[in-house]
Parts: sequence; structure tokens; C-alpha cells
Amino acid sequence: MPKKNENGKNVKKGNNNDISDIWKKYNLRWVVFVSIWTFILTVVISVAAEMIFVRTEVIFAFFILILIIFTGVISDMVGIAVTVASDKPFHAMAADRVEGAKYAINLLKNAGPVSNFCNDVIGDICGIISGVAGVTIILQVQSYFMPVNRALLTVAMSGFIASLTVGGKAVGKSVAILNSHTIVFNTVKVLNFFDKKLGINIFTGYKKKK
Repeated sequence: MPKKNENGKNVKKGNNNDISDIWKKYNLRWVVFVSIWTFILTVVISVAAEMIFVRTEVIFAFFILILIIFTGVISDMVGIAVTVASDKPFHAMAADRVEGAKYAINLLKNAGPVSNFCNDVIGDICGIISGVAGVTIILQVQSYFMPVNRALLTVAMSGFIASLTVGGKAVGKSVAILNSHTIVFNTVKVLNFFDKKLGINIFTGYKKKK
């Protein structure tokens, strides 16, 4: 049925409105934005990581690898928690003027983009960097122990990274579902800290002060 305006006349919906509705419905602006920035961040971080790992001792490189995997797991937990959590407790906290409650509400209102950024963008970047770290560790180990087969080391390192990542995220998802509100509120505390100290608000996209 065609839509009618206030005067009761039929209103025809043109193609431009259809395209605009699709653009808003599927949040295509965010899709384009996050795709471009993911490409830029991945290239820059991959180059920087390779330069750093080449000059890092194998033991320290291994600890950095664990830290990168842990970062991906934590980011995945935040993404799941934001998707699962309800905003009702934070509305009650906002009524009591609890610091960070309004920030938490904004975070949950943008659950889709936040989850996409935490689970996909940061997760993929951590996966790429962990791969670079794994290759660097393999090359360094092989230089120390010449008889070790590179193919065997590659398989072992790939299995180690994959098992630690998948296992960590499996545990993290359960923790995020059971403690979603706690994780969201702690995340808000960190974001609120950056907002206060650096004037950076992720919902406004600019620095309020230097």
C-alpha cells in the first residue's frame, strides 16, 4: 500500500529514498569506514611488527606473541559482552549519577559497530601480527638450531597459535556472556579515562582538548 501524507494524498517513494534507506538500514557508512581503516591499520601495523620482531630476541618475541593473542581474546570478550549486555542496569546507574553510566549506554546503543571493531578489526589484526611473530620466532629458532626442520617448526607454531587463540576465545566468550555488564562497565572506565586525560571520545570522533 502506498504511504499517505498528512493531507491524505499518496506519496511515491523514489529510488533515491530507497537507496538512502538501505544505506542507513545496513549502516553502510560504517562498513566503508571500517574497511578502509582496517586496510590502513593492517598494513602499517604489519610492517611495524615485522621491523620490531626482526630485532627482538626469540624469548621476548615469544612473550610478545602471547601478549598479542591475549589482546585478541580480551577484545573478543568486549565485543561479545557489548552484544549481550542490557542497558537497563546502566539507565538505573545513570539516574543515580554513577560516573561512566551514560558512556556505557552509548556503547550499548552502538553495539553493532563496537562488536564489529572488537571482534573483527582488532581480532584480524592480532591474528596477522601473531602470524608475523610466529614466522620471526621460527626463523630465529632455526638460526640457533640448524638441524631443526623449518616445515616442522611452522606446523608446530601454527598449531600453537591457533589452539591458544581458539581456546582463549572459547573461554572468553563464556566469561563475557556470564559477566557482560561487569566487562562493559570496566571497558567504559578505560574509555572514560582516555576521554578525561586525552579528551578523546569515540562517539564524537575528535579531541576536545590537547
